[in-house]
Amino acid sequence: MTIKDIARICGVGIGTVSRAINNDPRVSEKTQEKILRAVKEHHYVPNNSARNLKMAESNTIGLLFSGIDNPFFQGMISIFENACDELGYSFFLYAVRENDRVENVAMEVCKERRLKGLIILGGQLSFPNRRLDSLGVPYVLCTVTVPRDGDALPCSTVSIDDEKESFRAVSYLCEQGHRRIAILAGRTGESSYGVGTLRLAGYRRALEEHGIEFDPALVEYMSEDLPEYSMPNGYDTMKRLLARGADFTAVFAVSDTMAFGAVRALREAGRRVPEDCSIIGYDGQYYTEFMTPSLTTVVQPVSEMALKSVELLDDAIRRNAPPVCVTYDAELRIRESVMRLP
Repeated sequence: MTIKDIARICGVGIGTVSRAINNDPRVSEKTQEKILRAVKEHHYVPNNSARNLKMAESNTIGLLFSGIDNPFFQGMISIFENACDELGYSFFLYAVRENDRVENVAMEVCKERRLKGLIILGGQLSFPNRRLDSLGVPYVLCTVTVPRDGDALPCSTVSIDDEKESFRAVSYLCEQGHRRIAILAGRTGESSYGVGTLRLAGYRRALEEHGIEFDPALVEYMSEDLPEYSMPNGYDTMKRLLARGADFTAVFAVSDTMAFGAVRALREAGRRVPEDCSIIGYDGQYYTEFMTPSLTTVVQPVSEMALKSVELLDDAIRRNAPPVCVTYDAELRIRESVMRLP
């Protein structure tokens, strides 16, 4: 869809479309409404780079990240920016809203910004994804979940194994004598390869391998009407678990932010951490060390993952290097929030 197409649909000249998009007062209100409606209906994205065809080729790397409220992703942004700067790239940041499809946003951003390459941080994608294949620039997925169907991916990926690391965390709780272990899980109806689903699978496998029967009553899914993996969602999810009268001595929260909110709910209910209830988080946020008590958590290698993503994208841009899938190990950092049972 080009500006000529919009002009043809609306029965006006190209100049009128351009002025309407730029809110020029010379365009009547009725005409502007008609044009903007057509722009929205046909998903037209003005290509500002085309305004100067003699402009030098863009040397910008874009970073699209899902979860604007997630401190985990926010903490990686400066690492990406510094790494791009050292390699001579400028840096463009775009936050993907929760209800937007990552692939649609990627198409629009690449068209608008004439990017050299793209890093997609967080979220999940279905493959084979033909829309991303038509981006026209190299791209790398960092901490993006994709189906594990054995097919080769068309791009490089950087991640950890969420199922394996969750298994490690819950196994630690089992080894500390806990047998009634609850989980603050992802949303219901999440895809089979989503982060929440994979971490729930690791939880179930740890219980099974330690001879503990899975109890659906100890699974509480996060709220649909609150931001995913957020402190308010952790607080609300724990409140619902407690209200149901579930019997547990430990909790595995699928993110640190949810664990933070859950601790508040536990304290309001008169339950001390870890004396009355142990808790483990996931991600390794910096603030978990300063919580009271400090939070035992699965620490993702943030710096290594960010730097490797930029390195792989640079290889694809400069040398047309083939896709590489890199999986890092996380670290279970043991602190004060877990108590060993007699």
